[in-house]
Amino acid sequence: MLLNIKRINVPPGQRVLLRDVTWEEFETILDELGEHRATRIAYDKGVLEIMAPLPEHEFSKEIISDLVKALLEELDIEFISLGSTTFKNQAMAQGIEPDQCFYIQNEILIRGKARLDLQKDPPPDLALEIDVTSRTHPSIYEALKVPELWRFEKGILQINLLQAGSYVESQQSLNFPNLPLTDIIPQYFKQSKTAGRNATLKAFRRWIQEHMN
Repeated sequence: MLLNIKRINVPPGQRVLLRDVTWEEFETILDELGEHRATRIAYDKGVLEIMAPLPEHEFSKEIISDLVKALLEELDIEFISLGSTTFKNQAMAQGIEPDQCFYIQNEILIRGKARLDLQKDPPPDLALEIDVTSRTHPSIYEALKVPELWRFEKGILQINLLQAGSYVESQQSLNFPNLPLTDIIPQYFKQSKTAGRNATLKAFRRWIQEHMN
């Protein structure tokens, strides 16, 4: 590719679309961008999107990620969170970097691995996307067979479960059954804006303990 990808400036909240990008060019672009960057990418059969998140997006991602981690810890469930790791499958010509992702049921299968290959390893059990900039690509997650996708937009949590290859909206989480998360997660997210992160997480942990009892 003749384009010098490092010369592209993507302002926060904006995106750049590159079309007719081959898989080899996609791999080269990933190498050029490097791992330590603010931008996120999505690749879908030749179309590459590069997006720079807003501060609002990052705040939402961090708080909801912390709530999920607190939930897993209180339920004493082993997990691995891999943040915005690049997940890709050359055979499907698709790749994505979620805002956050978790290995939960399949945690033991990737424990200790330095690199993942979705042609051999399972995809994350749960992926999280913050839709402040309308970036979510459900079709890519479907193709990569991620069992559960959370989309958070304007204070609303949408849980999507993979059924027969397509996502179906659900009120119940596959990884956290019988918990009213579509109500509780937005509630504590909103609380964090006034009470602060630490106070909110403590209150959320108390709610989990009370619910378990």
